[in-house]
Amino acid sequence: MARIERIRVYPVKGFDGIDLESASILEGGTLAHDREFALFDSEGEVVNGKRTARIHEFETDFDPETTTLSVVAPDGGERRFDLDDADDRDRAATWLGDHLGVENPSLERDRTLGYVDRREMGPSVISTASLEAVASWFDDLTVESARRRLRANVEVSGVPAFWEDRFVGDDAPTFAADGITFEGVTPCGRCVVPQRDPDTGEPIPEFQQRFVEKREETFPEWADPSAFDHYYTLMLISRIPEGDRGARLSVGDPVTVSE
Repeated sequence: MARIERIRVYPVKGFDGIDLESASILEGGTLAHDREFALFDSEGEVVNGKRTARIHEFETDFDPETTTLSVVAPDGGERRFDLDDADDRDRAATWLGDHLGVENPSLERDRTLGYVDRREMGPSVISTASLEAVASWFDDLTVESARRRLRANVEVSGVPAFWEDRFVGDDAPTFAADGITFEGVTPCGRCVVPQRDPDTGEPIPEFQQRFVEKREETFPEWADPSAFDHYYTLMLISRIPEGDRGARLSVGDPVTVSE
């Protein structure tokens, strides 16, 4: 049976994710605590993995109950910050900025939408089988490593690989998780981040070329090719209708497709 297998959010944009048993849908249509905070430089540009591979060398954890961010830097230095406290948030920005070489950094917060890349859209969705398929394309790549590289919010089990591809294109269906509707908006074109080791930032040689070759080879018959600009694409970016916002999504929720 199709079900929600995992919910993962990324409290500080670009840094490690955390798994949740449940998450509420914010008024902006995203998951609570996803990209709730983001580090910005003096030019107002966000600091993330697309801009610097050094961000992968940090180990972070976040407790939603206490709003405590725990960080281990590449040099072994460890700190904890209460991101609900404005002064401590400033200290976190300074500490992270010093380690990343960011001048005049600020750590900003958005509780209604988060600092997601596609601000008019909602959670990203992938199937467990898709992660397993990607892991099989590369020597020594584990499913968990694929999961950390691709950084989806919602993982669905009990469905075939690339199941999420069917929800974009002409006459695409929607799906629901225990009554919460997910509308497909666009497939996710990938950036440089998936090719990098999530702990070290070291890239897999010729990752994109191999990925594109295998993606084209395994492209499912139920997907609409016209909805995809290229094959360096994996994961669904969804939208949750306004009427379903405020609801709560949970691990184990049954998933059904509405044709």
